[in-house]
Amino acid sequence: RVNIDYHIQFDFNYYSVPYQLVKEEVEVRGSLHTVEIFYKGKRVASHPRLNKKYHHSTLPQHCPVSHRKYLEWTPSKIVDWAKKIGPKTAELVQKNLNSKGTPVQRYRSCLGMIRLGNNYPSERMEAAAERALLCNAISYRSLKSILEKGLDQTELPKRGNRPPVEHENIRGSSYYGNREGVHPLC
Repeated sequence: RVNIDYHIQFDFNYYSVPYQLVKEEVEVRGSLHTVEIFYKGKRVASHPRLNKKYHHSTLPQHCPVSHRKYLEWTPSKIVDWAKKIGPKTAELVQKNLNSKGTPVQRYRSCLGMIRLGNNYPSERMEAAAERALLCNAISYRSLKSILEKGLDQTELPKRGNRPPVEHENIRGSSYYGNREGVHPLC
């Protein structure tokens, strides 16, 4: 079924179809290099297959005229919407926008975060955003999970004062990549 944003999900990625097919059932066929979308037996879209997860392929001709506003959105406009919830939510949205991919690809995730504010009070959103930032968990799914599990309503465990154990089997932080600024108990 075509989502309201005129994309379908296939193999953890999103591919556009003509906007007239929103909410319609379509058939998707994927090969090693191509994803084709059919409506009533007729091919309506063809995209190069995306190899990474959670990426978008959008053809400009699939965009409705009314969505030109969407194309005019800027990251700062989305951050301003998040500021209406609170500063931590805005900071989380900003970090998400600055993460992998282009800002336009991140809009869906950020708008999802902002929409969570329709279901949760600002206080919970802010607490969840703060926890997500401490753990460097900046995705929509992370924020949603924190809220659904009520983790925003619990305190983070206190960091112990004991020095870390040192011996030859301990790998340094450089082995695990950059986790700078991540709360040690996340």
